[in-house]
Amino acid sequence: MPQNNKSPNRRKRKRRPLQTTKPKIDHSPAKAGVEGGMLRPLTSSQIQEIDTAVRYVLEEIGLSEAPTIVIETVLAGGGRVLENGRLSFPQALLDQFLAEFQRGFTLCGQAPKYDIVMSGKNVHLGTGGAAPQIIDLDTGRYRDSNLLDLYNAARLTDALEHIHFFSRSLVARDMPNEFLLDINTAYASLIGTQKHVCTSITQPEHVARLAELLFLIAGSHEAFEKRPFVSLNINHVVPPLRFHKESCEVMAEAVQLGIPVHCNVFSQVGASCPVTLAGAIVQNSTESLAGMIFAWLINPKAKAIMGVRPMLTDLRTGGFSGGSGEQAIIMAATAQVAQYYDLPNSCIAGATDSKIGDAQSGYEKSMTVSLAAQAGSNLVTQAAGMHAGLMGVALESYLIDNEMLGGIMRSITPIEVNSLTLGTDMIKEVIDGEGHFLGHSETYKRMQTDFLYPQIADRRSPEEWEKAGQQDIREVAKAKTRHLLETYYPNHIPPQIDNLIREKFDIRLTKKQIGQVQ
Repeated sequence: MPQNNKSPNRRKRKRRPLQTTKPKIDHSPAKAGVEGGMLRPLTSSQIQEIDTAVRYVLEEIGLSEAPTIVIETVLAGGGRVLENGRLSFPQALLDQFLAEFQRGFTLCGQAPKYDIVMSGKNVHLGTGGAAPQIIDLDTGRYRDSNLLDLYNAARLTDALEHIHFFSRSLVARDMPNEFLLDINTAYASLIGTQKHVCTSITQPEHVARLAELLFLIAGSHEAFEKRPFVSLNINHVVPPLRFHKESCEVMAEAVQLGIPVHCNVFSQVGASCPVTLAGAIVQNSTESLAGMIFAWLINPKAKAIMGVRPMLTDLRTGGFSGGSGEQAIIMAATAQVAQYYDLPNSCIAGATDSKIGDAQSGYEKSMTVSLAAQAGSNLVTQAAGMHAGLMGVALESYLIDNEMLGGIMRSITPIEVNSLTLGTDMIKEVIDGEGHFLGHSETYKRMQTDFLYPQIADRRSPEEWEKAGQQDIREVAKAKTRHLLETYYPNHIPPQIDNLIREKFDIRLTKKQIGQVQ
């Protein structure tokens, strides 16, 4: 290898009035965008070794099955085709990309308070998964997911403080074709939440129609480009190291229209990428970087995100295992590698193997999301609501996981150390006075600002819990989920804009379903 070159269910219910404001949320010390990065699973020398290997794979091995648009674009930018027909990305091209790629962009919400600055080690936690099934809130059984389920997931996300963005978590399997799937998925997500939306497009010819929808909501093409409130998840590579034609064409269309793209690579360790964790990181980093370079060559101002996501395989069965310790550490490491290149990044964490929101779900999600946050991943997708290795969603788990995510964000918030917080004056006052801190003014003040109090988790005594009916966390969450679904209907898109959208597109959510007709 060359020497390293360092580089920078739908439930019948009585309709209630449309809720025009979000549920009241107490002030929280767990804020979106806190800087992580305290966890460093790789040493500096190990990262440089990974970089050397990435450069070797990009240049000397290359990627196969590149579509014409990729070949022509990369060749014009300094790439070459190897004798075996694979597309090579020379080190000079990688270095030029790393030097000129425009960093520090913002993934916007429809409301500015939900903006996500994609820089450094800022951490944001969100949904994702594109699951084909949902655990019915009433029956508790798995069934095919539909468009209304997706809308419900989006509006729960809108109401929950510690879920910072909405990436499509469910597939609307009641859509009759790919175009209606693409447009209605985007619509259901955007009408359901003001937070940033990540969605996907199946065919390149659908991108321009999606853009029409986005520009209607934004007010114009220019307004959307200034505040892009939607980004596209694009799996541009089929591991190992093969381009996916339609996805690459979608990427090209999107970046030319100013739509941010996630250059995601989803592989299975020991199946479609090496069994070693380091090797999996190398291959997947190579694949994601190839997509980012392509996007940048198409549009030098492209907003592209490095999405390296090697997924662990239970080698006894060949099945995906998203709740393992190995999954936790490898995703933390991918964030560290992206930081080495100073690139905006995302990862998957929270993909529990458990089928319901039980103890297994709790420990697996908490472990994997915590490590990703501690490592400073900019976007942690699949962090809420997912089950069965990304095959299913439980809406009640959104509420449970929201509380977990708040605790995780609080855990990475730096400890304030100054002359006041060191507490020497307080200690002296208390030992000379009442002998405890409960009545101290600073205690009262900080109990309102410094501590995150759960709304789902139970901190009562056993006696109080027994008298209240001995409910477990899932029962409490289901009741609160039903209440939100019966009462909370976001209305941030004006009815006149919604009417224009419905004139141009076959929108399959009715006005009644989104709370606009009582």
